[in-house]
Amino acid sequence: MKTAIVTGATSGIGAATARVLAGAEWQVIVTGRRADRLAPLVDELGDVIHPAAFDIRDPAALDAALDALPERFRSIDLLVNNAGLALGTAPAQRADLDQWRTMIDTNVTALVAITHRLLPGLIERRGGIVNIASVAGTYPYPGGNVYGGTKAFVQQFTLNLRSDLHGTGVRVSAIDPGMVETEFTLVRTGGDQKASDTLYAGADPMTAEDIAATVLWIATLPPHLNINRLELMPVNQSFAGFQVARTPAA
Repeated sequence: MKTAIVTGATSGIGAATARVLAGAEWQVIVTGRRADRLAPLVDELGDVIHPAAFDIRDPAALDAALDALPERFRSIDLLVNNAGLALGTAPAQRADLDQWRTMIDTNVTALVAITHRLLPGLIERRGGIVNIASVAGTYPYPGGNVYGGTKAFVQQFTLNLRSDLHGTGVRVSAIDPGMVETEFTLVRTGGDQKASDTLYAGADPMTAEDIAATVLWIATLPPHLNINRLELMPVNQSFAGFQVARTPAA
């Protein structure tokens, strides 16, 4: 039985990915800050799930959680870097610097820390890494500022990992989702349910299960195939036009 670790598995894409992998007979280590959100996965899926509750931004907590893994969960074949968030919708000139730092610490620093820690074992097992990026890393939009920048980092880090891991047999992929209806907008807006409902209303967005199924597909491809980057959008979402500021005639 293969073993995966899924970060940010307390809800949304992470929790859905844990369910899909467990259903495909994987063991899954699920991480997140909220132990009460991880416990239901154990209740639902049984002892193929190992919960590890810690803040992925805390290097000491990360090391302690990995060092404390039960023996049968120690040989990790797949790392799914899903933990991440967007905070705030204000333009850069009115943005909260602490929110910027939190996004960088979570979406960039923590992602590279767990990846660096697990690389030796992934190389030994010729495993795989799937990084959840975003179309925000490719297509800018007002208020995207640091969130988009962090996801552009994830995209480029993925491609550079592929280059560095050339010849090791380790597969590295980035998934760039567009609109997915999860708690994403609630987190971004500080719990504004109306803003979340308005964003997704009538849009027929993707679901967490759609992205989880994509992770499983990538993870179970024949070992000689690698998906470098995969961009997904709902049919009802496409590319916006360029902005043009109009100034009064002199």
